[in-house]
Amino acid sequence: MPQLVGGGYTARISERGAALSMLRHGDRDLITSWPDDGPIPFFAGTILAPWPNRVARARYSFDGRAHELAVSEPARGHALHGLVSSAEWRVVEWLAAEDDHAFVRLAHTLTGAPGYPFPLALQVTYRLDRHGLTTTVTAENIGDHPAPYGCGPHPWLLGELVQVPASKVLLTDDDLVPAEVADAAGTPYDLREARQVAGLEVDHAFTGLSEGWARVGDVRISWDPHVLPWVQVCAGEPLGYRGVAVEPMTCPPDAFNSGVDLVTLKPGGRHEARWTISVD
Repeated sequence: MPQLVGGGYTARISERGAALSMLRHGDRDLITSWPDDGPIPFFAGTILAPWPNRVARARYSFDGRAHELAVSEPARGHALHGLVSSAEWRVVEWLAAEDDHAFVRLAHTLTGAPGYPFPLALQVTYRLDRHGLTTTVTAENIGDHPAPYGCGPHPWLLGELVQVPASKVLLTDDDLVPAEVADAAGTPYDLREARQVAGLEVDHAFTGLSEGWARVGDVRISWDPHVLPWVQVCAGEPLGYRGVAVEPMTCPPDAFNSGVDLVTLKPGGRHEARWTISVD
């Protein structure tokens, strides 16, 4: 498992899911962590692609053809968090520490997945320096047909307060299928002012971002809201887990069906998204 040291931070990256399995500033954990030989709890630190969140009922149509994905959330019957969150990635470049920075690049080729017949070459680069840990995900369509695509991360940030400058929230039904986008004001999900993590019940996608960042305590995750205009926020306490999952996303849940902010990768086309986790 590659370890990176730089800028006062230490990170550990797993080849399973290209996942961030540990991030510390000094001797303080910024995210929930897990050992390389253990299970990955609640998708902690994984990369979500070629879609983040859910494809409802594990079915969608694209370019005039119907597709049926494997159900990976049996309780609700959905396809959850893409196809590579537990896949084996390979390290193609690694600099553990040098001049107060470090990086690692991992690669995975996605081919022949049930319900997703679109080959993609994926790369994830983690760079650590005094600005924090920056993750860059690149996808290239190496097939002959257009491909639907979306991505995002799944870190569980640690802290006592959560704040997200988003004016809109995506409301869902009891199975977490999107219902409508509503003003966050006046709902229990308005996080524009810092809220206590303890007792918080939220598992929703937000948009209408005034800026591309969210904060849990003094742990900040930042991104370009033009590339990642959505962010899923999930409180761990109702699940019996620690922290708050903050997941910047290129598209909302079930974008394979709604088409909202869905990326279409043409043959040979590339898409890049990045985000940074740091201490304010």
